[in-house]
Order: sequence, then C-alpha cells, then structure tokens
Amino acid sequence: MAYTGLPPLDFRSDTRTVPDARMRAAMAAAEVGDDVYGDDPTVALLEARAAELLGAEAALLTPTATMANLLAPLAAAASPGPRAPRLVVGEDTHMAFLEADGLRRFAGVEPLPVAQRPDGLPDLDAVDALLAAGDGRPAVVCLENTSMLRAGNALDAAATRALADLAHRHGAHVHLDGARLANAAVALGVRPAELAAPADSVAFSVSKGLGAPVGALLCGTRAYVARARALRTALGGSLHQAGVVAAPALVALERLPDLAADHAAAAALAAGLAAVPGAELMRPPRPTNMVMARLAGLTPQECAGRLAVHGVRVLPLPNGFVRFAVHRAHDMIGVRAAVRALAAVAADAPAARATTGGDLPGRGLSTTWTEEA
Repeated sequence: MAYTGLPPLDFRSDTRTVPDARMRAAMAAAEVGDDVYGDDPTVALLEARAAELLGAEAALLTPTATMANLLAPLAAAASPGPRAPRLVVGEDTHMAFLEADGLRRFAGVEPLPVAQRPDGLPDLDAVDALLAAGDGRPAVVCLENTSMLRAGNALDAAATRALADLAHRHGAHVHLDGARLANAAVALGVRPAELAAPADSVAFSVSKGLGAPVGALLCGTRAYVARARALRTALGGSLHQAGVVAAPALVALERLPDLAADHAAAAALAAGLAAVPGAELMRPPRPTNMVMARLAGLTPQECAGRLAVHGVRVLPLPNGFVRFAVHRAHDMIGVRAAVRALAAVAADAPAARATTGGDLPGRGLSTTWTEEA
C-alpha cells in the first residue's frame, strides 16, 4: 500500500495516487501507433473495454474528466445544429462551479443550476420546470455520481432513471458525470453499466481512485462518440502515441474491486473521527471513499492548516468541512494517524464558535480548490 514520492498522509484527493510498478511496466511495454489517425492499438483496446464496462457502443479517451464533461454537451447538441445547448446541472456539482467557466468560454454554454436533494440528485421538480420553459435549443441534463459535495454519496440506478425518464420526456440528453462511478458501483454492489444505463453519455475517470496517472473516457453511441472525437480535435485534445497513457488505464480498469478496501478504510476513518470531541461528520446515505468533518471553532482553512502541522493534508470545503479522500495509498496505520492528528487539533482548538451551516452551497469556493477535485 505504501507509495514513494508523496506525503505519507495526503488525503486531499484520490487524484494523489501515483502509478505503481505494474502500471509503469505497462507504460514501458505499450504498443503504440498514432491515435489521431486511429491506429494506436492500446488506445483502441482501452476504449473498447471502457465501452463494455459502461454498457455503451463506443468510448473516447480524453486527458481529463473535465474535458470529457466539456465535450459532452457539445456532442449532444451537434446533431440538431451548432447551437449551444441549455445545460441543467445540480448547483453543488463539479460541473456547476469548477467547470462552469470552461463551459462558458469554450462551449458558449451557461449552466443552469438547480437545487439538489441531500443525496445529490437534482430536484426533479426544478429540472421539470426548467425543461418546460425551453427556448427551442437542445437541452442537456447532468447528474454527478458519486456526489462529491454530498460526502461522496453513491446514487443508485433508480435515482438516475428517475431523472433520465423526466429529461427524456422533454427530449433532453442526459449526461452522467461519473468521474467516480467506479466507487458508486462498488459501494452499491452493481456493475458500472447498470448505473450508467439510464444516461445517454457518461464520463468515467481512471485517474482518481483507480490510480492511473491520467485519463478519462467519454462513452455513448457510436455517432455521439464520433462527434465528440471531432470536437476533441478542435479543443486541442488529440493525442498521438497515446498508448503509453492507455496502458496504465487498462490496468486501472482491472482494479475496481480494490476500491472496496478504500471504502472500508474510509468507514474506519469516519468512525475514528466521529469519536473526537468537538468533531462533526457529514453522514451520506451510501458512503464511498470520502469523509467530511469539521471542528467547532475552526474554519476549514484553519483546520486544514493545523492538520498539516501534524503531517495530515486535507482539502478545505466551502461549507465549513474538510475532506479526507481515502485512496489506495492509505492503510489502517495512516487512518489511525489521521484520527490522532484531528484529536490533537481539537484539543488545541479555540472555544466553540458559530461555523458555516451544514447545507452545501457550492458557492464562494476557496482558492484551495483545484479543477480536478
């Protein structure tokens, strides 16, 4: 479980994983061609396996899930014409606040945020009202699974289907931001394809908990992916000898079952942190690898700074919580050390004072946030 080159207790994100010996060997031995010309065999194999995993006709390798999410509404709107679609998103999703500027600048899309339920599903009545007030442009409705700002809650297929059925009645395209869909599938004990089935397109990251150094897949019908491929070229996302990137991603796809260990470690971390005097935890209905905690008397930035003094790095959130993202570099020794660190910070915390409310606004974000959170 131990990795070199990283702080030993870096819980900021599951993007902090590094390629292990098997992934590096796969990169070195990768057979390559030129993906721009469609003849890189390792990329072709990755796209075929990803499409099978997600139950889709085809898949497209992109450098990041952010690019996949940018391509998604553009490809959905390309068939009816070159009109920017109406993009309905949950107000506390990655696409709503960390990707909105890119959608505006490069896609000409102004996201239309709607409230979300506590589990992360967009409010169906709000979505219905927005779609009913259409203006003739194509519409795209987006869903995030897992719901990161809902403490990584996993949404089941029924929730996705309820949203998709509503959107499809209005003729809208449904895009699933499944950057951590692998975590959701493992937590729910189902295949990723089952969770993706109600959606028309899905973005799937291999560079978070699955541990590949880079990459995401955008999946959908063959016609949809063909449009997305052309748009990827226009955005400068074309890759040449990309087999060296696809090779560790193929290894990552084999590691979905390993995520169960991350979830178990996160559950142990949550139990330990909950026992710290003054600590409050967010309790998602279907937890995965995220643990969100706050301490009375400390802002999230103060809490993160004090934890760093004890060798534990976490991500401050805009709602008063800090995030621990558990991944394959963490073991129970690290979990216990993180609990001890929070206990030490709590013992030195100032007298309790009002903290930010427990609701998740998704606005006023700290500059500590990164685009690939």
